[in-house]
Amino acid sequence: MSADAANPRTSRLRRLARQLRALRDAAGALPDAVVLLDAGERVRWCNRAAQRLLGLRFPRDRGAGLADCLDSAAVAAWLAGGGVSELDEVPAPAAPEIHLSFSLIPLRDGTKLLLARDISALLHLEQVRRDFVANVSHELRTPLTVIHGYLELIEPEDVPALAPMLDELRAQSKRMGQIVEDLLTISRLETQQRADDEDVAMQPLLATLRKEAEALSAGRHSISLEHGAGCDLRGSARDLHGAFSNLVSNAVRYTPDGGRIAIRWKREPGGGARFSVADTGYGIPAQHIPRLTERFYRVSSSRSRATGGTGLGLSIVKHVLALHQARLEIVSEPGRGSTFACVFGAERTKPGAEAMR
Repeated sequence: MSADAANPRTSRLRRLARQLRALRDAAGALPDAVVLLDAGERVRWCNRAAQRLLGLRFPRDRGAGLADCLDSAAVAAWLAGGGVSELDEVPAPAAPEIHLSFSLIPLRDGTKLLLARDISALLHLEQVRRDFVANVSHELRTPLTVIHGYLELIEPEDVPALAPMLDELRAQSKRMGQIVEDLLTISRLETQQRADDEDVAMQPLLATLRKEAEALSAGRHSISLEHGAGCDLRGSARDLHGAFSNLVSNAVRYTPDGGRIAIRWKREPGGGARFSVADTGYGIPAQHIPRLTERFYRVSSSRSRATGGTGLGLSIVKHVLALHQARLEIVSEPGRGSTFACVFGAERTKPGAEAMR
C-alpha cells in the first residue's frame, strides 16, 4: 500500500498543491498584467506581464503598496478613488508606448485582483476608423454640394412630369449633406481633448432653442420654457447649442401633433445644473435606451426616415457632454413620452447675468 493511500489527507494536500501550481503557472503566462493585492492594496503576487508592463519586481515588491511601486499619477489617483470603474488609455508605467486599461476586482476575503490589459492595438484601430470617417466625409462634402446645387437650378415647373422625382432628389441630397456634416462634427469632437472655456449665457440660448422648436413644430405642438436655474455655463457655446438643439429637434420630430414639449433649465443639488427636454411623444422601450447614443442606432427605422433624422444626433450629444464633464440621462415610457436631460457639475456653472444684477 502506498503512502498516499495510507494517508488520504496527505494525498489531498498534494493534489491541492499541484492545482495551485498549475493555476499560478497559467496566471503567470497570461499576456495581461495580473497583481494580487491584500486588503491594504499591498502586493502579494504578480505575473511576468505585470513586471514587464507595470515595472513591478517580484519578490522584491512583495508587501509594498502598489501605488508606491508604480510610476503613474493617474493609476495612483484611480486607486485612491477606489478603482470603481475601469481606467482606460493610460500609458504603461514601464513602457509608455503601450496603453493599458485597468480594472480592480474585489475578492471575498478583502483581497483584490488588479488587471491591466494592453489596448494599444484597439486604440490604433479606433484611430484608423476616425481618420477614415473624417477623410470620407471631407471627400463627400464637395460632390454632394455640387449635386445639390444643380438640383436647385432645375425648376419643377419646367418639367412637371419630373416634379415628384426632383422633390425626392432634393430631400435626399439635403439629408446626405446633413449626415456628412454630422460625421464631420463627431470627428472633430473625438479629436478634441477639452471643451472651450468661455461664458455661455443660458437665457438667450434658451430663447433661441424655443424659437427653433416653434419653427420646426409650425404650430403642431405646445412648447413651454422653464428657466429657474439662475446660472450660466462655462464651455463651448457652439457645441452646447448643437447638443441642446439636437434634443429639442428630436422631441419635435418624435412627438405627434397636439403633444407637449417642455424645455427646462434648473439647478441641481451641490451647485450643478440640468438642461432637460420632456415630451409626450411615442416613448422608447427600455431595451433600446442603453444604445441610443450609438451612431446610426434607430429604435424604428421607418419612423426615423419619415422624420428626417440622421441617426447621429444623440451621438453628438454624448461627445459634447463628455467634453464638458457632464452626463446624459434618459427616462422614457412607451406611449407616455421621454425626458432627455444634460446634467452638469458645479465646476461648469457660474452665476447668471440676471442673478448678478
